[in-house]
Amino acid sequence: MIQSKDNTISAYQPISPLLVLLMAVSAGITVANIYYNQPILKAIATDLHTTEAQAGIISMLSQVGYGLGLFFITPLGDKINKKRLIIGLQLLLIVSLFLITFTSSILQVWILSLFIGMFSVSVQVIMPMAAGLDSENRGKTVGTIFTGLLIGILAARVFSGTIAEWFGWRNVYLFSGIAVTAVSVLLKIYLPNVETSFQGSYLELLGSALKQFRRFRLLRRLSIIGMLQFGLFCSFWTTLTFHLSGSPFHFGSDTIGLFGLVAIAGALLAPVIGQKADKGKSVRVRFLAAGLLIVSILLMLFFQQSIPALVLGVLLLDIGAQGLQVTNVALIYTLGDESLHSRINTVYMTSFFIGGALGTSVGILCWQFGGWTWVTAQMLISALLIILLLLKEKRDAQLHE
Repeated sequence: MIQSKDNTISAYQPISPLLVLLMAVSAGITVANIYYNQPILKAIATDLHTTEAQAGIISMLSQVGYGLGLFFITPLGDKINKKRLIIGLQLLLIVSLFLITFTSSILQVWILSLFIGMFSVSVQVIMPMAAGLDSENRGKTVGTIFTGLLIGILAARVFSGTIAEWFGWRNVYLFSGIAVTAVSVLLKIYLPNVETSFQGSYLELLGSALKQFRRFRLLRRLSIIGMLQFGLFCSFWTTLTFHLSGSPFHFGSDTIGLFGLVAIAGALLAPVIGQKADKGKSVRVRFLAAGLLIVSILLMLFFQQSIPALVLGVLLLDIGAQGLQVTNVALIYTLGDESLHSRINTVYMTSFFIGGALGTSVGILCWQFGGWTWVTAQMLISALLIILLLLKEKRDAQLHE
C-alpha cells in the first residue's frame, strides 16, 4: 500500500497485517456492543424497577438500531471519506456508551440502546474499506476482519455476564466505552484516507444501493444464502441456552457461556477459509461449509443429550457458518468496482441481519412447540436450501461456460 504524506491512498497494494489486525480488533470491540445487553437484561430490570418484558425491548432496539444504521448510514461510505465516517460513528458510539452508565429510567436505556446499535455500524464501513484496499488477498483480509467481528459477537455475552456479576451492569458499558475510545485513537492514527467518487445526493445514494440488488444476480443469490446461514446460526444460539439450562443438563449461565469459547475456536479458521476463496475455490469451499452445517445439525439432532456431540456440533456449525459467510463476503466485493462496495455491502448485510432476526423468531417458536427436535429440524431445512441454491449456481455457471 502506497500512501502520500496526508495518509491518502495512491496505489492499491497488500495492506499491512498490523493494520488488518487493528481493523479486526476494532470490529470485534465495536459489534460486541449490540450483544452485551442479552445476559444482563434481568439485572437491568431489577436495578431500574421495571419488568423483564420491558427490559427485553432493549435487545430488540439494539438490533433495530443496527438495521437502521446498515441501510441509512453505511452507504455513505461510497459518498464521503470512509475514515472520517468511521471515526465519526465511533465518537457517537463512545458518547452513547458513557451516557448509558448514567441512565435512571428504562426509557433512557431504550433510546441509548437504539443509538448504540445504530452507531456500531462503523464495522460495516471498515469491512468494504479493507476489501478495496487489498484486492490481491481480499478473501483472507475480509476473513480476518470477520473473525474479529464474530469473536466480538460470541465473546460479548461472556464478557458482559462476568463484568455485571462482579461490578454491576453499568460498568459493562463503561469498560466498553474505554475500549472503543482506545481503538478509535489507533484508527485515527493508522487508517488511510480513501477518496470516494459518488457525486449524487443522499437519496440517490440509497436508491443506488437498491439498484445493486436488481443489477447483480449473484448478489441476490448470496444475500439469500446469507439470510439462511445467519438465520439458522441465530436460531441455534438463541435456543441453545434453553436446551442447556433444562433437563437433563441444568447448566448455569457461566457454563453455557463456555460453549461460546468453542465457537470462537471455529471462528479462528475464517481467514484460512477466506484464503481458499482467494485461490478460486469459492464453490468448493461453500459446498464443504454447507456440508459441515448439515453434519453438525444431524449430530445435535440425533445425540441431543450428549455433551461431546454438542461440543463437536458447535465447532462444526461455526466453521461451516463462517466458511459460507467469509466466502460470500469475498464474492460480493468482486461485483463492480471499489466505488460500489459500501452500497453492495449494505444490501448484503441488511439481508444477512434480517435473516438473523427471522431465524431467532422461528427458533423460539420451534422451541415452544417442539423443543430441540423442532429447532434442529428447521435448521436442517435451512442448510438443505443452501445446498440447493449452491447447486443451482453451479449449474448456471456450467451453462454459461
